Amino acid sequence: MGVNASVLAIDAGNSKTDVALIGENGSVLSTARGGGFQPPVVGVERSVDILAAVVGQALALCEEDVTGVTHVSACLANADLPVEEAELTQALLRRGWGGTVEVRNDTFAILRAGVDEPRGVAVVCGAGINCVGMVPDGRTARFPAIGRISGDWGGGSGLADEALWFAARAEDGRGEPTELVRTLPGHFGLGSMYELIEALHRGLIPDGRRHELTPVLFTTSAAGDPVAGALVDRLADEVVAMASVALGRLGLLAQEVPVVLGGSVLAARHPRLDGRIAKLLSERAPKAVVRVVAQPPVLGAALLGLDRVGAAPQAHGRLRSHYA
Repeated sequence: MGVNASVLAIDAGNSKTDVALIGENGSVLSTARGGGFQPPVVGVERSVDILAAVVGQALALCEEDVTGVTHVSACLANADLPVEEAELTQALLRRGWGGTVEVRNDTFAILRAGVDEPRGVAVVCGAGINCVGMVPDGRTARFPAIGRISGDWGGGSGLADEALWFAARAEDGRGEPTELVRTLPGHFGLGSMYELIEALHRGLIPDGRRHELTPVLFTTSAAGDPVAGALVDRLADEVVAMASVALGRLGLLAQEVPVVLGGSVLAARHPRLDGRIAKLLSERAPKAVVRVVAQPPVLGAALLGLDRVGAAPQAHGRLRSHYA
């Protein structure tokens, strides 16, 4: 005899996709993992084909015969604008995976994974930087978060570029001295910024390896370099600016509310960065409680799905215990 899955949860990032089938009582019926989700690179339909392959794996791995899915909760990278969420919602509806579909930006999955109820703000700093907030009545706060044209600064890629900029100017005399002129090329076994610039420009070092320079920046900052330290401080300023604006939009600045930090840069727990974020946020939102999320984002997508179908608190608790 078949069973009905309450939620098909999808967390799709640029590099990987996680899928979980959730039962009505919050049990995890099956999970699967597959490739990344990049509509700007390969188009919407081809990207959804990648999701379909992972969904198919989850259904095939399920020990129960799943006869239907009530709701699809999809938290997707590159769903940065409401118009993109609407477009992707229609694309998923056409696949017929569930009775209803809700598409959100993947930052909402990290937020929901880190809070006990749909109430709080999350700032995510991985390759890029983004911030979202939500409250139980359905209101949200968000930013376009598509790069410099939308006012963004920071993220791992942005920090690497800033470090290269300051180091290049320090070496040729246009800028102030910094140890980055040695630590950045030294990471790749090179002796000067000129050699590093040439290697990056000519493709001798793949562009995709630039992200390796972000940890070098933090190490250089921790050793006392003032230029690297200023970049770390500016990232903290940006995190607090985004969080406090989102809290203000939702009327939460004076309330005790979680501020969830996620993404590879913030999850690394750099002392200088963490300390400045805590200090500045305590001045802007004195009752905010900072948390670093440790749970996988697919949990957040699943919890958002249970919220949507009106599942009992026990179902939420059972689901959380699976990922504890």
